[in-house]
Amino acid sequence: MKKILFAKPSISQLEIDYVNDAIAHGWAENCYGYLNKYREELKDYFDVPYAWPTSSCHGAIHILLMALGVGPGDEVIVPDMTWIGSVAPISWLGAKPIFVDVDPISWCLDEKLVPNAISKKTKAIIVVHPYGNVANMTKFMEMGKEYNIPIIEDAAESVGSEYHGKKVGSIGDFGVISTHGTKMLTTGEGGALLCNKESFVEKISIIESQGRKPKKHIHFWVDELGLKYKMSNIQAALGLAQFERAHKIVEKRRLIFKWYYNVLSKLDDVTFNPEPDGIKNSYWQPTIIFGESWDMTLEKRNLLIDRLNKKNIALRPLFYPVSQFPMYEEVKTNKVSNSIYHRGINLPSYFELEKGDIEYVCKELLMEIEKK
Repeated sequence: MKKILFAKPSISQLEIDYVNDAIAHGWAENCYGYLNKYREELKDYFDVPYAWPTSSCHGAIHILLMALGVGPGDEVIVPDMTWIGSVAPISWLGAKPIFVDVDPISWCLDEKLVPNAISKKTKAIIVVHPYGNVANMTKFMEMGKEYNIPIIEDAAESVGSEYHGKKVGSIGDFGVISTHGTKMLTTGEGGALLCNKESFVEKISIIESQGRKPKKHIHFWVDELGLKYKMSNIQAALGLAQFERAHKIVEKRRLIFKWYYNVLSKLDDVTFNPEPDGIKNSYWQPTIIFGESWDMTLEKRNLLIDRLNKKNIALRPLFYPVSQFPMYEEVKTNKVSNSIYHRGINLPSYFELEKGDIEYVCKELLMEIEKK
């Protein structure tokens, strides 16, 4: 029986050629060759003036928050339904994450609730675009301007999605992406920090370079404490090839979502990744949220996933609300985050899947949910 994976990258001969070249020749005076090319490719793809490839999206957020001066006594607003990577760097710096509920349609940070969470201690707002979905960036940018608070786009899961013609990650004051092996485009493990604010470029560059001032050119001299989240030249070679093929990869994922939707949208009381007017959803993970009528408890959802896994179909659950983790205090008033996580599943999606594979997944899924 064919195994349907949860996710895997699309690796063509182009990636192999670039990586082999980096391994063979990307040393000594060429050690930053692919890193520099990849940086320019990121700037071009996202249409941003500044970009720093990093070893993880976690690292990109850590560098950025440190550059913003986030520290003990400060607060950073985040959505409750996200991966811990959006939140952990806040805690590493001694600040407090303020968990706000997500919108029931987009599953993104609910812009209507954020103003009530803003205080004099608020140093930033992190807007996460989950599963390819896109937040209402117009409202958030207006909010950032009104309250003079930086807006950070966490586009880790939505590379290729667009908001009124602009790539997500490029709209906020700052953006971060992930290029982990499960993501839309990969460097194996990695991320990037994107910046539209020239006034922060020097600060970010110093921190990103372990506290060395790039213009000073004194070998091994460090002016302040910094961080090291550099990406390797070999990873950058892989990333360069991936972004050169980005359009083809994104369009295939959009087609996969269409195949799923054509079959599963016939179910009653379910919702899928939305694509409202002005939005292009990259559909990194096709997602189903079962409505209240399904009585989809955590136990039932997990049983559904287990049954499909036993049929060699890898489903994935939605993220837990981060405030439920033991290191934080649960926010029980975040009703959407606390409700949809146990009613949702991510469906397999990767470049090699074909229509017959999707039809098989749908057939087996429908068979199992009929046993509810």
